[in-house]
Amino acid sequence: MQEEQSYGLLNKESFGKDFKWGVSTAAFQIEGSHDTDGKGLSIWDVFTAQKSKIKGTQDARKACDFYNLYKTDINLIRSLNIPNFRFSISWPRLMPNGIGEVNQRGIDYYNRVIDFLLECGIEPWVTLYHWDLPYALELKGGWTNRDIVSWFEDYTELCARSFGDRVSNWMVMNEPSVFTGAGYFLGVHAPGKSGLTNYLKAVHHTTLVTAAAGRVLRNIVPHANIGTTFSCTHIEPASLRYRDQMAAHRVDALLNRTFIEPLIGMGYPQSDVPVLRKLDRYRSGNDDRDMVFDFDFIGLQCYTREIVKASVFTPYIHAALVKAERRNVDCTDMKWEVFPPSIYHILKKFGTYEKIRKIIITENGAAFPDKVVQGKVMDEQRTKYIQDHLLQVLKAKNEGVKVDGYFVWSLTDNFEWAEGYHPRFGLIYVDYDTQERIVKQSGLWLRDFLSEV
Repeated sequence: MQEEQSYGLLNKESFGKDFKWGVSTAAFQIEGSHDTDGKGLSIWDVFTAQKSKIKGTQDARKACDFYNLYKTDINLIRSLNIPNFRFSISWPRLMPNGIGEVNQRGIDYYNRVIDFLLECGIEPWVTLYHWDLPYALELKGGWTNRDIVSWFEDYTELCARSFGDRVSNWMVMNEPSVFTGAGYFLGVHAPGKSGLTNYLKAVHHTTLVTAAAGRVLRNIVPHANIGTTFSCTHIEPASLRYRDQMAAHRVDALLNRTFIEPLIGMGYPQSDVPVLRKLDRYRSGNDDRDMVFDFDFIGLQCYTREIVKASVFTPYIHAALVKAERRNVDCTDMKWEVFPPSIYHILKKFGTYEKIRKIIITENGAAFPDKVVQGKVMDEQRTKYIQDHLLQVLKAKNEGVKVDGYFVWSLTDNFEWAEGYHPRFGLIYVDYDTQERIVKQSGLWLRDFLSEV
């Protein structure tokens, strides 16, 4: 009865008439056509071609074939009453070598996507960087090379001048803590680098780039709505013991504060994560000033919580995660705990930063073992996941948090990076052999929810 009463509170109007409802995707995960029409190699094209990097030795050469089927998928967005679509631009599709030569066919493709979205009454939300760095730039050091600041400024200028007459909503980065940590420290994501030096360089250059790109966008598209997104996880200690509480504090600072705080003028959380003091060796000149930018909104991407315990065996951070599958809790196919209050706690946490104007949940969703039965996908777990998380977003909003939107990850099932095609996050099921699309129960629920007057 209590659950039914709670869901009774869940209606579109409770969030306000200006609340932004949308769905999110990323170029590398859906487009396919990896070498079509002049596109250059990305670090993920190269990474997925290496043995044992991706589960099932899968790649994204075809993915969801959004490059060719974009009208099909955009029409599905329209049929689901979703008014906003977040997608990313593939840097190597526009600039095959990352700098220099511009590929007009790549620009023409995104012009077609943007124009068709607007024709369908759907607002485009563009992410400039969703992890697919041009491989030619990785050969020059990629995110470990400080020159990437100017490389990215040129790329941003190209995007702003090409699409800024029709695109009002921009995001610079997608989840910098993930692509720097997994790609430049642990080596489990592209480009597969590891080590503290690579990581720290990537962190600082990413921070500088995020602010620099914001300034480029503001200069060229002065009335744009400009943001950037962060992966955020609610952290709790494994016990009340002091060492576990301090371990949780360090992990929270590393995962949730390392990138947002310098951007809003607070500097890196070096007192809480002492290893970050080594960032100072890569700072120079006016970096403290140049890594600050006044974004119109901050995108938060929250899926779960993590329980943390102290660990002498973990270098630098001296903390370890207590895996969800060992805690006897409900988990998704990603082995992430299903814990809806996590999104409430994250919103409340980021809501305390005075210099954050507003917050948009730019990703939230879940992977479950979907099956097609008689032409339907009855994904009750995902539907409940979305409903429960929306209740938590509404709770935070009603308590005064400046949360202004919610985007589901993801529109379709897609290529989930190192996990390959096994985890299915989509509101729409994709048969990767035939490219058939089937709207899942969760998508139909969202359609009806968004049709409420």
